[in-house]
Amino acid sequence: MATTGSTPLPVLVVGATGSLGGKVVDELLKRGKNVRALVRPTTDASRLESRGVEIARGDMLDLDSLVAAMNGADAVITTAAGYTRGGKNAHDIDTVGNANLAEAAHRAGIRRFVLTSILTSDQTPQVPHFWHKKIAEDKLEQLGVPFVALRPGAFLDQIATMAGDPVDKGRLIWMAKATVPLTFVHTSDLAAYLAAAVDAQAANGERVDIGWDRPVSMREMADLMGKRAGKKIKVWAVPSLVVRAAGVVVGRFMPLVKDMAAMFGWFDTGRYVADTRRQEQLFGPVPTAEDILARYTDELGSARHR
Repeated sequence: MATTGSTPLPVLVVGATGSLGGKVVDELLKRGKNVRALVRPTTDASRLESRGVEIARGDMLDLDSLVAAMNGADAVITTAAGYTRGGKNAHDIDTVGNANLAEAAHRAGIRRFVLTSILTSDQTPQVPHFWHKKIAEDKLEQLGVPFVALRPGAFLDQIATMAGDPVDKGRLIWMAKATVPLTFVHTSDLAAYLAAAVDAQAANGERVDIGWDRPVSMREMADLMGKRAGKKIKVWAVPSLVVRAAGVVVGRFMPLVKDMAAMFGWFDTGRYVADTRRQEQLFGPVPTAEDILARYTDELGSARHR
């Protein structure tokens, strides 16, 4: 770890006020890292400050603020994603914002940049928010920034709760074929991998798939969670034709809907599957689908009884 005098240089987390970013901060603090968080000027950072996190005020669309935030940092982890956050600046964040992060890291001489990318992003120009991650990877490489890109599968915590708590409701909603297996990740596990990637023995420019021991279909997910919870969980699958039609019609006015429809169309191909061999080499044994889904089902139960 790089130091100034006897003080370790901080790791800058971009997206620290989000769900994944907050967990990355937790993981870094557990590892004894000094943490700096990029926080927009109008965002409340009191929770981060109370934990000893240094706050750097800035914005992904303001290059100078990013350079200032990165100066004196050892590494950067970004979990920021305009697509998931939504809003009028979503596209700019995922394009201009990511390019600004790469340029700032280049100017600041960052030792390692850890990018939260997306599984199969390099195969999906038809899915804008996937492709934007591929472009971000390429920009880092073009500028010679020492980086590692983790490419996780679909976020279990987001997908499973699209229609509320699936155990409580007794159903999972899906907008693709319920029988096609695909790769998932649990947010907490991904956060641990991102934090570990700061010092992992990875080559510059590596793209690392992140997932479980195997892909699972939504039907298998419902069966495994239902078995753990001791109740039946159904899958309500919206027909692919309906999803595609919504993407065409609504997508004219709401680009994010078109993007989402293209993503579910890609899931239907059966090619959204991780090769986790490098994940295992860098971060240890790959979790099994059974273990993760049992843990997640228990987490949902704990949340209901708080």
